[in-house]
Amino acid sequence: MLIYFLLYSLIIMLGLSVGSFLHCIVYRLENKKDMSGRSFCEHCKHVLSWQDLIPVLSFFLLEGKCRYCKAKVSFWHPLIELLTGLIFLLVFVSIVNLSSFGLNDFPHLIFAFYIASSLIIIFIYDLKHYLIPDKALIPAIIVSILFNFFIASHASLFWFFASYLVPGLILFGLFFFIFFISKGRWLGFGDVKFVFFMGVLLGFAKSFLALFVASLMGSVIGILLIVAKKKQLKSTIPFGPFLAIGTFLMMIFGNAIENLFSFILLP
Repeated sequence: MLIYFLLYSLIIMLGLSVGSFLHCIVYRLENKKDMSGRSFCEHCKHVLSWQDLIPVLSFFLLEGKCRYCKAKVSFWHPLIELLTGLIFLLVFVSIVNLSSFGLNDFPHLIFAFYIASSLIIIFIYDLKHYLIPDKALIPAIIVSILFNFFIASHASLFWFFASYLVPGLILFGLFFFIFFISKGRWLGFGDVKFVFFMGVLLGFAKSFLALFVASLMGSVIGILLIVAKKKQLKSTIPFGPFLAIGTFLMMIFGNAIENLFSFILLP
């Protein structure tokens, strides 16, 4: 039990550290900053030292303020760190069987951590700016294609095209048609590219279920916002965060959700 506790704690700390890095990426994407260079205060631009960068802890020790200019630090910072820590733990627990985990499973874990990180960036950026950033989405598409291609090489090239690339192209075509006839009013082109990503990552069946989950969540949240008078009937609600959640759920729990739907739908 102690070994499990230490291992899970290590994964959470890894997630917290990655979350701090993801917040930095989101900020630099927002402000069109170079991705290289040391972290700095968003207000006074003072370079931060190591004691300012301890995930979550630094925020609360400094009472949510910059050590140097005393400006308030966005609560997004510890929130993203905590979210990433929990998500990394969930990814680890869902993928790793400690009794049989080997080196062959390690690339799958690293891949899942990377995709989860990309989804977090997309979720936050689209939630704040109603835009899915290509700098997070395009690399995730490329990595997903390469990962599934090399996995498929153990079966056949045809299996890779039929299971991942074709579903991605079909979903892209369907959503591009909706984007085209609505002239971008019903969804953005970022959503069109995202469903291609879903296809090459998850395959057709899991992508369909991810879209169903995203649409259901988006509808429920939209109705609640209208009832609470936070949005109007014609207001725009970003779809990217729901797509990111649906994709993550299917990536981690896809087989279980498929089995549940099969049990419900099949006599």
